Amino acid sequence: MTRQTTRGGPRADKRRAILEGALTVFARDGYTRASIDAISAEAGVSTRTIYNHFTDKARLFETVIQESAARIAAQHIAVIERHLDKIVDLEADLVEFGRAWASSTTAEEAAHFALVQQVNAEAGHIPPSALEAWQRTGPLRVRAELAERLRRMADRGLLRVTDPDRSALHLMLLIGIDNPSLRFVPLTEREIEEMVTAGVRTFLYGHAPR
Repeated sequence: MTRQTTRGGPRADKRRAILEGALTVFARDGYTRASIDAISAEAGVSTRTIYNHFTDKARLFETVIQESAARIAAQHIAVIERHLDKIVDLEADLVEFGRAWASSTTAEEAAHFALVQQVNAEAGHIPPSALEAWQRTGPLRVRAELAERLRRMADRGLLRVTDPDRSALHLMLLIGIDNPSLRFVPLTEREIEEMVTAGVRTFLYGHAPR
C-alpha cells in the first residue's frame, strides 16, 4: 500500500485537516465570505493542497456540510433509538426523548448548527447540490427515522397517524428540536422541561387515538 491512501496516512490527515478548517471558517464567515486562503490558514495547509483534494470552494462546502450533517444525524438517530424503540409510557417517553435531544450540546453540534445558521442566512447564494446533500444526509434522514417510530406507535394503537413524516415534523417543531437557533439560546433544565412537556402534550392532543 502506498502512502497516498484515502483510508489513512498523510493524505487522509490532510483531508481531515481541510474539512475541519473549512467547517470552522464556513460556520464563522458563511459560504459567500469564506475564502480558500482563510481555510488554508485555518487548516494549516497550502491552497494548492486544498485544490488537490477539492476542485473548488463549492465542492469543498458540499463535502463539509454533508459529512457534518451525517455525523450529527447519527447522533440524533441514536437518541431516537435509545428513547423511542421501546415505549412504556408514551407521554413520559416522548418527554424524555425531547429532553435528551434539547440537552445535547456537544462542541461538534455547536459547530454544525452555526454552519446551518449561515446556510439559512444565505441559502440563495449556496449551490443547490450542497443544500440537497445537506437535507438528504441530515434533516430528512433523521425525520424519516422519527417517522418510522411514530408509525410503529400508530400500529400499536398508541397514536393516530395518517402521515408519519408530517407528524414527525410536527413533533420536532413542537418540542423545539427542529429550530437550530434554539441551540444558541441558553435554556435552563427547567425551561427545557417545560418547553418539551408542553410540546409533547400539544402533539398528543392532536395525535391521541379517539
